[in-house]
Amino acid sequence: MQIQAHKALDVDQQQRVIAGWEQHYQQMSPGAFRGQIVHLELGGVAVYEERMNTRVEQYFHAPASSLVFSFDAVDGSLYLLNGESQNTWITPENYKEVAVVLDQNYLSRLAGLDLSVLDGLFLTPLRSQHSRLFGRWLSGTLGRLLATPDQLAEENLARQLVDDCLFVLECSTRTLDDSGLRRLARDRQVVRKVFELATAFPDEHFNVLQLASVASVSVRQLQKSFTAFIGVAPNHWLRLRRLNAAHRDLLRASPGETTVAEIAMRWSFWHLGRFSEAYRQLFNELPSCTLLRRS
Repeated sequence: MQIQAHKALDVDQQQRVIAGWEQHYQQMSPGAFRGQIVHLELGGVAVYEERMNTRVEQYFHAPASSLVFSFDAVDGSLYLLNGESQNTWITPENYKEVAVVLDQNYLSRLAGLDLSVLDGLFLTPLRSQHSRLFGRWLSGTLGRLLATPDQLAEENLARQLVDDCLFVLECSTRTLDDSGLRRLARDRQVVRKVFELATAFPDEHFNVLQLASVASVSVRQLQKSFTAFIGVAPNHWLRLRRLNAAHRDLLRASPGETTVAEIAMRWSFWHLGRFSEAYRQLFNELPSCTLLRRS
């Protein structure tokens, strides 16, 4: 049994901690980022607790041949993911979740578990009175194991976690009716198409007409989907992504190799003063300070 805690001072550090996941993070609300991930490895069963103080856009693709039970400590929901699950969403501020990840080898040892019965439940909020309680217990257990790593036997804990997750799942119900699920699927699809376009052409400066066209919806529906699914308008979302891209470039650059102005213009910020102020509001420091960190 191995347990580790990792602290991060920017979203790039946070996204690199969890191995096996395809993840891309963007900071989406003002403040100096503070994050932490606790990782417990039990040989086929992994447990994660993630905390972030700012809103963060997460694009993730779950590990292949896995089954994930993710407990949202903010709204108390359980989310199921498998190796085909991918999603883009924005966390609330002061976000916290705990997750139990079963890999293929461990799943093969669970005789009688028919994963086909879970079809229709993936990436759908599930709610029960036990979900929030189990999430709290698991968070507390991780804290105790950090202090005393040899407190519990590995196999006993792994099996208990699986049994508890399946019990919570059995007690859970969907929080959305069929029409709500259709709206969620539509909004997720709209955001996914726009995300894929912005990711494929990061240097382009798209307008809402182009975004609506690629998503095959009206401008009004584009704005409704973004507001409902990730909480911001599409043009504001694009601007925040460009600020994050400039932030990453500034972190990786050396003062002798480039300037703040060059990086700002690379990401279509043509007014240096406005760029510096928007950057300071989002990341709680001036871009020149970020650039000087490398020196």
